Amino acid sequence: MTHPLIIQGGMGVGVSNWRLAKAVSLTGQLGVVSGTALDTILARRLQLGDAGGHMRRAMAQFPDAAIAQSVLEDYFIPDGHKVQRPFKQTGVTPLEADLETQDLTVLANFVEVYLAKEGHSNPVGINLMEKIQLPNLYALYGAMLAGVDYVTMGAGIPREIPGVLDKLADHNPVSLKITVETHNGNRYQTTFNPRRFLQTELLVLKRPKFLSIISSVLLAKMMVKKATGKVDGFVVELPCAGGHNAPPRGKMELSKTGEPIYGDRDVIEIEKIKAIGLPFWLAGSWGAPEKLQEALTLGANGIQIGTLLAFSDESGFTERIKAQAIAHIHDQNTSVFTDPAASPTGFPFKILSLEGSLSETAAYRDRNRKCDLGYLRQLYEKDDGKIGYRCPAEPEAAFLAKGGQAEDLEGKKCLCNALLSNIGLAQVRKNGYVENSLVTSGDGIQSIGRFLGDRQSYKTSEAIAWLLS
Repeated sequence: MTHPLIIQGGMGVGVSNWRLAKAVSLTGQLGVVSGTALDTILARRLQLGDAGGHMRRAMAQFPDAAIAQSVLEDYFIPDGHKVQRPFKQTGVTPLEADLETQDLTVLANFVEVYLAKEGHSNPVGINLMEKIQLPNLYALYGAMLAGVDYVTMGAGIPREIPGVLDKLADHNPVSLKITVETHNGNRYQTTFNPRRFLQTELLVLKRPKFLSIISSVLLAKMMVKKATGKVDGFVVELPCAGGHNAPPRGKMELSKTGEPIYGDRDVIEIEKIKAIGLPFWLAGSWGAPEKLQEALTLGANGIQIGTLLAFSDESGFTERIKAQAIAHIHDQNTSVFTDPAASPTGFPFKILSLEGSLSETAAYRDRNRKCDLGYLRQLYEKDDGKIGYRCPAEPEAAFLAKGGQAEDLEGKKCLCNALLSNIGLAQVRKNGYVENSLVTSGDGIQSIGRFLGDRQSYKTSEAIAWLLS
């Protein structure tokens, strides 16, 4: 397989949707779907009536028709878009997920990858987060059933994933160590047996290429030496990239504006990455033609881009968000803040200031804390030995009652609900409150103006052609 020059970043939740990934792949580069929260995304798309019938068309190709039919019966509402109502929630994935939760996650990831690959033979990837461990075994298998070509993964150290891919390619049972706060040294894992799916063992699955998203030479070397299977390359991500950033090494210090300060210890020595001998791509404000050429000169195979494509016609952001962002770009007044506190993960998170979103203090205070999706929950061991779940973005009293620390509460935002709002799948609460958006972007958003000119919108293919110019 010839590696691409350009990898599309896996922007979650649902910004890197199947349409965007397909548009990138059709240019001959690597389109990547975000695997984050696809169970909820599929369920809500079905409840809105599945405009265009895309979900149902892909579901009809799933190897286990009974599972696809069951999900359809649970969530599909014909003409559902005509009535604004609360979405039926999917189950929050626990350490030991029931079969219905596994089925929905496998199916949802199959659907997204299938649609991204439909009608062409170019490669497609999927991006997952190590920080969201519990759904990952099911997500990977679903993506592999649809023929995914690459897996990219960061936000942690995914040492076990390469070996998991090896086993899933043969439909073998797999397990994954799960991070649990424990005081007695107990170890926990989640397991998954793909052989229970009807007819899937008859399918020949390929093992996708695995690219580890890293932020240091040390992490790259660790993945090569300690991963349970083959690492096929790296995405070297700088702290100016959108979404979650790796925290500064050592004690986090803040600037006068309240942003994390990155120093000499955080500089990634590209020559040392190159010396490892594996393909690598550079990410974080590399989305310009001269930056692509610079990356190639440094010995990289190419670049990963997110922000340049985030506001394209095919991305999952709502039209309102795209229009707001492009207006700010034209006015040259974009503002991106690296928030050290917003994410429940504890990782710094880039936030683009947009009117009416949770980036505004008043909008943030108007929202009552609620955690009902739980993708970023922390697992901890209770006194009775059972597993508990807590999130610093949940109601304060609940978090503290579960042993959480008060200092972890300040400034936390419910990314799960906000990021679903970004793509038009906001939950409607019983009191009428509609979950608000919170948009992330890389520091290089203003550079889109060089490519955009006086246009108010643009296609993904136009952006890729500009990069290759």
